[in-house]
Amino acid sequence: MFVSNCYAAEMIARLFFLALGVAAALSAQGLEYVKAHYTKYEFRIPVRDGKRLFTSVYVPKDTSRTYPFLIQRTPYSVAPYGVDNYRANLGSERYAREGYIFVYQDVRGRYLSEGTFLEMTPHKAVKSGPMDVDESTDTYDTIDWLVKNVPNNNGRAGIVGISYAGFYAAAGMIDAHPALKAASPQAPIIDLFHGDDAYHNGAFFLAANFGFYTNFFEFKEPSRQLLREPIDVGRGDRYEFYLDLGPLSNADEKYFKNRNQYWTDLLKHTTYDDFWKARNLEPHIRNIKPAVLAVGGWFDAEDLAGPLKVFRAASRGAQPGQVTLVMGPWSHGAWSFGDANQLGVIHFRAKAGPFYRDNIEFPFFQHHLKGKEDPKLPAAYLFETGTNQWRKFAAWPPPEAPLRTLYFRAGGKLSLSPPDEAGAFDEYISDPMKPVPFTTGVPLGMNREYMVDDQRRAASRPDVLVYETDVLEEDVTIGGPVTVRLFASTSGTDSDWVVKVIDVYPPDYPDPDPNPAGVRMGGYQQLVRGEPFRGRFHKSFEKPEALPSNQFVKFEFAMPDVLHTFRRGHRIMVQVQSSWFPLVDRNPQKFVDIPTAKPSDFIKATQRINRSRATPSGIEVRVIR
Repeated sequence: MFVSNCYAAEMIARLFFLALGVAAALSAQGLEYVKAHYTKYEFRIPVRDGKRLFTSVYVPKDTSRTYPFLIQRTPYSVAPYGVDNYRANLGSERYAREGYIFVYQDVRGRYLSEGTFLEMTPHKAVKSGPMDVDESTDTYDTIDWLVKNVPNNNGRAGIVGISYAGFYAAAGMIDAHPALKAASPQAPIIDLFHGDDAYHNGAFFLAANFGFYTNFFEFKEPSRQLLREPIDVGRGDRYEFYLDLGPLSNADEKYFKNRNQYWTDLLKHTTYDDFWKARNLEPHIRNIKPAVLAVGGWFDAEDLAGPLKVFRAASRGAQPGQVTLVMGPWSHGAWSFGDANQLGVIHFRAKAGPFYRDNIEFPFFQHHLKGKEDPKLPAAYLFETGTNQWRKFAAWPPPEAPLRTLYFRAGGKLSLSPPDEAGAFDEYISDPMKPVPFTTGVPLGMNREYMVDDQRRAASRPDVLVYETDVLEEDVTIGGPVTVRLFASTSGTDSDWVVKVIDVYPPDYPDPDPNPAGVRMGGYQQLVRGEPFRGRFHKSFEKPEALPSNQFVKFEFAMPDVLHTFRRGHRIMVQVQSSWFPLVDRNPQKFVDIPTAKPSDFIKATQRINRSRATPSGIEVRVIR
């Protein structure tokens, strides 16, 4: 039986059917309501280079007033096609009943839109003529056509999207059409090499990308059909599947058959070269005119970094109140449906999804597109995990919060006091043939729950170093990025360093009720944030270098932001390891081209973490009072 990665199939289905990304699954209107209150039109909107972009437009039948446009541009199809075939839902019930002109567009080169699709279309900062097009120009031309050709519009437009559609929302607000008044990039892909989807600090995210690209093949011409070549990965443990795969080059030979250019590009461009630089949208997010609502989840396994990058870039030079960051206790896109109150066995004890949709997103669009009451959103509207409450910040991260370093100490201690030993270190043997699993469950792909997974099994392995504080006597809240500083050595010539920040629950922490899985929460080691760093990039992501064997090297990198309170009675733990499989591909621990490495290139290595007075290792956090 042919099956594709379950995560990829789920994601595509969700973005396909919940098209606007604004709670379509919640309070659904139903097909009969949509047909009774909206008329569907299909247009092939011309853009400046002569290509035509297929666009479905749902217009309210009530012509007694005017309406703003709410736009989503997507690579995942605007189906159902045909003017007599309607969507059963247009955004959430509140949007549909309030009245908007809903616009869904196949982006260039996907499904029924003409042109050539480019993954993460490079933005052209300088355009010399009508043939210089990108997602900014396609969005501009689309809005210009809509305003001039769709009756009963009020001359205002908003754009929204989750994940890949979030990228198009972010790209569309650059050099925006004057009618574009509000943009909400949600979990947007912004920089594929630096933390979104593909690479994290030079380490390739294998499980997510292998499954995703089995569903992402090139359109040679406009088509209503999803072009895919399902791959038989069986029904078993993906840990074993990817281990048996061997070097990554085998994926093309065994499965993609060199017919998937997107997958090939991932493995061809393993450094931060011109291919990735051109696809980094962040440098172009400046002088933004529309109001911006950047939305993401603290536990988004795919695009956690994207909304943080959008917020920081769009905030430069922005007017007060123009840009707002929203981060909640969510996995990828979870804020758009249901209560969004739980991830795995972790309960957040707050209906964070409805709160966001009712108190933040809907008022945001109502104000900017319809002139309704100003919700006066702060610069950052963030959910604090641990205490499970929403908090407002005038700036993020709060500049008044002091930076403190938690140092690795002897005996597995984690302390605010720096070490006083000379020449002290801890060590372990890393074997790429027996990599550390990234989840305690059976991985069937990208297990989203790994973002809050129990790390007790990892802590018990001899190839994982563990450092933890004493029991906390008072709450400790950290906010903003977490900076890792390691002084480390390897007996090989390359190495990955995976660092995890963990909340250790007290022994008497109550179990879930009901608890069908029999989970024991006492002593649970909840992952709060974890990131890999590929050692070869310690000097530059553009020009990797072999590591000097058995010599200590400084590795410094930032993890994406957190806002988490370690409660009184808990402990703070940090784990260090050199594999995280199959979330991250295996580093052979030998300086070779990893995708084409031979089986013999994968070697054991002795890894050492220095915790001496002169070269202390640890993590730097911002402590919020």
